[in-house]
Amino acid sequence: MRVFGEPGAPADGVERGDTLAAEIPVALVFNGISHAVMMATPERLEDFALGFALSEGILDGPADCRGITQQAVDGAVAHLPAGVPGIEVHLEISTRCFERLRHRRRSIAGRTGCGVCGVESFAALDLEPARLPAHDWLARIDLPLVLRAVAGLHALQPHNAQAGALHAAGWAGLDGELQLACEDVGRHNALDKLIGALAGAGRLGEPGFVVLTSRGSHELVRKCARVGISALATISAPTATGVQVAELAGLRLWGLVRAPRGVLYAAGGSLAA
Repeated sequence: MRVFGEPGAPADGVERGDTLAAEIPVALVFNGISHAVMMATPERLEDFALGFALSEGILDGPADCRGITQQAVDGAVAHLPAGVPGIEVHLEISTRCFERLRHRRRSIAGRTGCGVCGVESFAALDLEPARLPAHDWLARIDLPLVLRAVAGLHALQPHNAQAGALHAAGWAGLDGELQLACEDVGRHNALDKLIGALAGAGRLGEPGFVVLTSRGSHELVRKCARVGISALATISAPTATGVQVAELAGLRLWGLVRAPRGVLYAAGGSLAA
């Protein structure tokens, strides 16, 4: 690549090498039937598939997934451009969940910026998730705690440090220490990878919260609420609908978390909170 505009550089630029983020098509296949193709960073793909299945309501719980495998796709057979690899992630899921999936009238070709590509009706948006249970520890997720977690996220983003262009989703306990982080070119994907990793380790439902290097969109809030995550902190601002969904779900939502400040948009907990 050629870089222009640096101090002291010649007018015709400077040639340099660069590291770029990987972004490849990943097909999620349930009991042999392809359901969605997503553009994703090719790591933690089994976590990604499990997290997607849980956060999209395809599975009721991790036990409904009986096995996950992945395989490379022949680019020529899949009609992919030369040099673009593809991966299929196969999930074997319970008969109950598969039958429900077959009857869902939704075709997802991939997440867009708004996160609702392929929904066929307003009702299918599912903007009012089931209300989360009240937790006495929720109020402990205060500004010092979320600032501490966000400050620790950079050290757990090795790919972004090299290439830029990647989002991260991190999980922090009630001490504000980040315990896990997942990277991806897509913010939805990064969150799904984190959800899948937590689910695979049997940790969904633990006290703690998610931090995201993104805005707090309605889709990200809904994904958290659907799997029982009760608190979310984002570096950028939420959308108005993201806040509304958080209030409906009883999810504690912090936004614009950039030291030394942060904004609590939804307190979480009971309706009176």
